[in-house]
Amino acid sequence: MSITRSSVVDDTIDEVFAWHTRPGAFHRLSPPFAPMSLRSEATSISDGQAVLALPGGLPWKATHVPSGYHPPHQFVDTLTSVPLKFVTPWTHTHRFDAVGDDRTRITDTVDTRVPGFVLSSMFDFRHRQLADDIVTQKWARALQPTPITIAMTGVSGTIGTALAALATTGGHRVISLVRRDPEGPDERRWDTEHPAADLLDDVDVVIHLAGASIAGRFTDSHVASVRDSRVGPTRALASVAAAAHARGSGPSVFVAGSAIGIYGDSRGDERLTESSTPGDGVVADIVRDWEAACDPARDAGLRVSNIRTGVVQSAAGGMLKLLRPLFSAGLGGPIGNGRQWLSWIGLEDVCDVFYRAALDERVSGPVNAVSPEPVRNAEFTSTMGSVLHRPTFFRVPEFAPKLLLTETGADSLALADQRVVPTELERWGHEFRMPRLADALAHQCGK
Repeated sequence: MSITRSSVVDDTIDEVFAWHTRPGAFHRLSPPFAPMSLRSEATSISDGQAVLALPGGLPWKATHVPSGYHPPHQFVDTLTSVPLKFVTPWTHTHRFDAVGDDRTRITDTVDTRVPGFVLSSMFDFRHRQLADDIVTQKWARALQPTPITIAMTGVSGTIGTALAALATTGGHRVISLVRRDPEGPDERRWDTEHPAADLLDDVDVVIHLAGASIAGRFTDSHVASVRDSRVGPTRALASVAAAAHARGSGPSVFVAGSAIGIYGDSRGDERLTESSTPGDGVVADIVRDWEAACDPARDAGLRVSNIRTGVVQSAAGGMLKLLRPLFSAGLGGPIGNGRQWLSWIGLEDVCDVFYRAALDERVSGPVNAVSPEPVRNAEFTSTMGSVLHRPTFFRVPEFAPKLLLTETGADSLALADQRVVPTELERWGHEFRMPRLADALAHQCGK
C-alpha cells in the first residue's frame, strides 16, 4: 500500500529543496511524540543515511537512493536495516513542485505495509512544522541575508537541540560549546569557570542556554546548584565575549536565557511586562543575578538580550513530558484552586524568539518569551484533557506539591501565579506560530 500527503508552502522550490539538504532538517521534521528517536542525520540526501532508534534500541536506517535524487524536484530514502526491511518495507519519496514563482507543493509518498492511520499524525506534524519553519526562515533571511556563526551552550537540552537545528536549516553555522572533549570542528570545549580566551573567536553571536534544571526538591543544595550553574558561568562567558569583541575577533551579540521567575512567585492578575518590577523569592533572586551576570558583555558594547522564558510546552522535555502520561491515563486535574496564571510558550515559538534575538538588531534587554494568551491552571487542565480526549477529574491538593518539592519549591513551580505578556515582541511585530494553547499542545502531542 502507499500513503500520500501533500501541502503547499510559501517559498520558492529552490529554497524549499535547499532547506531539506541542510543539517538539522531531519530533526526539525521528527515528531517529539514518535516512538523512535534520531541518532544521526544523513550527511547528504543524495546518497547518505540517517539512523533512528526504535524502543529497545533497534536501529531504523533510512538510506537515500542516488537514482531517486533529482534536485530540486525529488529525493528518496528507503529502509535498509535488517530485519526491519523484511518486516515492513518502507520507501519514502519526497516530491517538490513549483506553484507559481514563490510557492512550492510538497508531496510525501510512502510505500509500506504500515497502515495509513498510524502515520497520519506524523505527517500532520511534518507538514505543519515545515510550513511554519519556512515562514520563520523568510523573516530571518530578511533580517540577516548572509550566514553567520553562532556559538551556543546547552545544545543538548530541549530548547538547544531544536534551536540549533532551526539555525542550521537557515544556513547558519552553529558551534556547540561543550564541557567534554570536542568531537569535530563544530564543537569547542567550554570550561564554565575559566573559559579559554579564544573560545569565542570568529563567532558572530553567542546564545547561552546552559544551566541546571530548576525542577526538583528545593533543598539548599538544589538551590545552590541552580544558582551556581547560571550566575558564575554566565559572567565568565560574558567576560570572554567582551574581551573577544574588544579585540575585533569575537561576537557583537550575546543572547542569554532567563526566566519569568524574576517576577516572583505570586503576582495574581497583574499584567507583567518587561518593565514590571522584579518580585521576591528564591527564584526571583537567582534570575536577577543571572541577568546581571551579562553586564561584562553589555558594558563592552555588545547587544545583550535576556530571554525571560515562560513554561515551555514540549513533548520532548519539561512539564509537558511529565504530565502527558498522567493526562493520557485520565489522571490529570487542576492544582489547588486552579486559578493561578500559567504563562506558557510552545517549543517552536520559544526557538523563534531566541532566533529573532540573535538576528534582529532591535532586540535588546529583557524579552518576555511567553504566549500572548496566558491561561489559568484550570484552563490548561481542561485544554490538555480536550486535546488528549481524557477526563480531568483528579484535583491535586496544594499540600501534594509542597510535600514533593518543599513549600518554597511548590510556590516557585507548581503553584506559581504569574500573568506575563510579551509586550516587547508585540511591539516589534513578532508573529507567534501557535498563540493558542490547544494548537501548541496538539502539535506537540500528535493530536
